[in-house]
Amino acid sequence: MGTSKKREQQQEQKPKTFKEKVIAFFKELGIVLGLFLLINNFVVASFLVPTGSMENEVLTGEMLFVNKFIYGGTSPRNIPFTNVRLPWFRLPALRDVQRGDVIVFVFPGNRDEVQPEEFTFYLKRCIGIPGDTILIRDRAVYVNGTLMPLPRRVKFDRSWSIPAHYADEAIFPKNSGWNSDNYGPIVVPYKGMHIALTPENYDAWEIFIRREGHVPSRVGNLIYIDGKLTNHYTVENDYLFGMGDHRDNSLDSRYWGFIPKENLVGTPMIVYWSWDVNIPLYDIFGRLASVRWGRIGSLIK
Repeated sequence: MGTSKKREQQQEQKPKTFKEKVIAFFKELGIVLGLFLLINNFVVASFLVPTGSMENEVLTGEMLFVNKFIYGGTSPRNIPFTNVRLPWFRLPALRDVQRGDVIVFVFPGNRDEVQPEEFTFYLKRCIGIPGDTILIRDRAVYVNGTLMPLPRRVKFDRSWSIPAHYADEAIFPKNSGWNSDNYGPIVVPYKGMHIALTPENYDAWEIFIRREGHVPSRVGNLIYIDGKLTNHYTVENDYLFGMGDHRDNSLDSRYWGFIPKENLVGTPMIVYWSWDVNIPLYDIFGRLASVRWGRIGSLIK
């Protein structure tokens, strides 16, 4: 009995071969990577702020921890470092998105694109949820007829408002006659909403309908969807309306349209690093000198 135990102890203490060490290393690496992917996809992820559209709440070059769990984390939506989309699913959310939330989402594409050229994430503030009526008059934002308070660190570059009669051709929807300072009213689409279609507003809704997977067409004054004559369209998904806190320097829903609610990724929680990304990395000392130490640890609201 004692001899058997002694042999077992000797086997346990026997040094591992090189092959066994390699196998053990990759097993441990696989566990670590698996845990990282689970946390990164379903709980918390890192996000680099590429532009100044959310100044001064968030600055260009800041790195944020994003809470993905709050709206329901998702499996990977694309193959990393590529534009190849993957089937994905979402976990149950802790709560629904609310007006005023700062949100990270998958960019739905420019106004006249059915699909964006590249898979990328955007950061904006949610101004409207499904069914809300958005109206902007001389920069003041009204939601369902109620003035929405300005974000705590809102930024304007101009001291004047673009006149209401000036039509910005880049504004969404096409041919609306609006501009970024005088916009709407427009209803944020919701599932089941009926949109009346006319020859006059067909161009405004064509890309929206195509993004939902249908093929609209117009022949004279007649409108077809998937080859069937119609005078309306029934929305199939819920949408959001987002704007940047840097109101005069933000390409947002005013320019490219609604955010599909399913594109939600999460909400940023805290700044964990902040420096000037305009300084090239080869000037590492200059980059390090630009670190905004006072911003690290800032909460995003």
